[in-house]
Amino acid sequence: MVQDIKTRVENLNWDSIQNELDEQGFAQLPAILTKEECELFIELYCEEESYRTTINMTRYRFGNGEYKYFSYPLPEIIQSLRESFYLELAKTANRWLSYLKKTEQFSDYLQDFLNTCEEYEQTRPTPLILKYETGGFNCLHQDLYGDISFPFQVVFVLNQRDKDYTGGESLLVEQIPRAQSRGHVITLEQGSALIFPTNHRPVPGKKGYYKNTVRHGVSTVTSGERYGLGIIFHDSK
Repeated sequence: MVQDIKTRVENLNWDSIQNELDEQGFAQLPAILTKEECELFIELYCEEESYRTTINMTRYRFGNGEYKYFSYPLPEIIQSLRESFYLELAKTANRWLSYLKKTEQFSDYLQDFLNTCEEYEQTRPTPLILKYETGGFNCLHQDLYGDISFPFQVVFVLNQRDKDYTGGESLLVEQIPRAQSRGHVITLEQGSALIFPTNHRPVPGKKGYYKNTVRHGVSTVTSGERYGLGIIFHDSK
């Protein structure tokens, strides 16, 4: 299964994905996880020993729902997703740095990047599973857990829209300097994914590139239960 996951990620049309990320800041992917894999993750949600922390979103005014951060060692399939996506997205991350005339570079491999996180005392894993029931939602936010962050993250939907739940669209809001914000509403099918910026994205202007800050969230689930899987690449303090 793990090798299969790596192959699935490698076989995505990365030329097209890279263009979409440059042009609009995010990319919607076809189904990568099978129905059986999605159901396995949903079953895994109840196995508390797999997680380091459970967050009640209402308690912290993050929204209405619950999410759980996996503990190390990560399940093999999540480790494979994290490593495989990082390999490709590090290329985009470094290209974005060059657009902004930054000299630093992200490592080619995930473990080297995580070693840098560790130097900044960021050692807690951040991949997570999220659960929303009817009326659940996630406020607009950014997943920044310390001084070090990776410019992208990937989110999957684990169950079937219009069968298991309605509503619950993925939301991206882009703050354009000296202008009003722009919103994106993305509908994902079971097993499919969305790549989007963790913090900001470079946008070409008359005098070179500038940054648009991007926040993400989930619209209100109007019926049923919605499960999601988030792959975040930097670790947390």
